Amino acid sequence: MPSIPFFMIQRIQSIWLLLTAGASIASIRFSFYSGVKENNVFERLNGQSHFVLMILSVAVALAALLALFMFKNRKLQKQITIVALLLQLITITVYILQLKHFTTGNFLLTSIFTLLIPLFLFLAWLGIRKDENLIKSMDRLR
Repeated sequence: MPSIPFFMIQRIQSIWLLLTAGASIASIRFSFYSGVKENNVFERLNGQSHFVLMILSVAVALAALLALFMFKNRKLQKQITIVALLLQLITITVYILQLKHFTTGNFLLTSIFTLLIPLFLFLAWLGIRKDENLIKSMDRLR
């Protein structure tokens, strides 16, 4: 019988948390928006182009990975997931606030990485809650 891994990949929330971390790291490199800024310079808006965006994206990725390894403490895992969700909503807000510096431009297809992260975190939170409810129901049967 194989040994138990560091995290339980068979749990669906582990998949969602891994997808969150990957998408958050991808959002640092891939552009959210591109266009011409006020000073007539073409620029791409991504996590590398703005310090606050980089810090927030890395924080969301680290929080997702931390939550992934907290599978034995579901309450803490759920709290970390909520914090990561709030951080990602702040990240999206900062992206939108940065758009006012552009005179023309458009959203890129790779902005989907940034926009899917809240969905992944919400689905992970639902999976953790489902596990908690399953454990509670098993405790009631004993």
